[in-house]
Amino acid sequence: MKGGMYMRISSMSYLSRQNNRNLSRSYQKLSSGKRINSAADNAAGLAIAKKLLKQSNGMNVGINNSQTSQNMINVAEGAMGSVNDALQRIRELSIQASNGTYSASDKEAIQTEIDQLKQSIGGTASQTQFNEMKLLDGSMGSSHVASDANGGGMDISMPKFSLEALGIADFDVTKSDFDISAIDKALEKVNSSRSYLGASSNRLDHTMAYGANAVYNLTASQSRIEDLNYAHGVSDMKKEQLLNTYTIMMQRKYMDNESGRVKQFFN
Repeated sequence: MKGGMYMRISSMSYLSRQNNRNLSRSYQKLSSGKRINSAADNAAGLAIAKKLLKQSNGMNVGINNSQTSQNMINVAEGAMGSVNDALQRIRELSIQASNGTYSASDKEAIQTEIDQLKQSIGGTASQTQFNEMKLLDGSMGSSHVASDANGGGMDISMPKFSLEALGIADFDVTKSDFDISAIDKALEKVNSSRSYLGASSNRLDHTMAYGANAVYNLTASQSRIEDLNYAHGVSDMKKEQLLNTYTIMMQRKYMDNESGRVKQFFN
C-alpha cells in the first residue's frame, strides 16, 4: 500500500514540475517574443537561426564597408577633378605660349602661372587623405573592400598623381622644344583613373543593393524560425496554466484521500 502511494505521489510531483517548466517556458516566450530561446525549445531551429544571424550580421558589416570605401572614392575623385582642372589650364596656357606673338618675357610670365598650377597638382597628390591615409601619392596602392559576409569582395587601386608620375615635372613653355602632348597624356591618365573609380563606385552601389536585399531575406527567414506567434503563445500559456492548476488540484485531492485512509487505518 505504502509503495503504491509513494509511486503515485512521485508521479504527480513529476507532472507538476513538468507543467511548471512548460509554463515558465511559455512566459519566457511571451516576454521575449521568440518561440526559440534555447536549444531545449528547438535545437535544429536554433542552429539554423544562428547561422542566418551570422550571415546577416556579416552582410551588414559588408554594406558599411562598401559605403566607407565609396566615401574614400568620392574624396579621391574630388581631388582628381581639381588636378584635371589644373591640367586643362596648363594646356590652355601652353597653346597660348605656342603663339609666335609672345616674347620670351611673356612666356616666362606664362610659365610662372604654370609652375603655380604644377605646385597645386603636387600638393593635391601629396595631401589628399582619407582616414589619415594618402590616396594619390602612390603609397596606398590597392585597397581591399570586404563587402560580403565572409570578408571577401573587391580591390580598388589608387593612382599616383605626382608630377613625375604624370610626366609634367619638367614641363616648361620657355623651352623651344616643349611638347603639349605631355599635358594631353597627363589628362588622359587622370581621366582614365576617374573612369576606373567611377566604375568601382557603381559596382559598390550594386553590391550594397544586393547586400541590403540579402539582409532583408535572411532576417525574414530568421524571424519565421524564431519569432513567436502571439496568439499561439497565449493559447499555449493558458493551456499550461489549466494543466498546472488541474495537476495541483488532483495532487491535493489525492493527498486528502490518502490522509483519510491513514486515519481510518489507525482508528
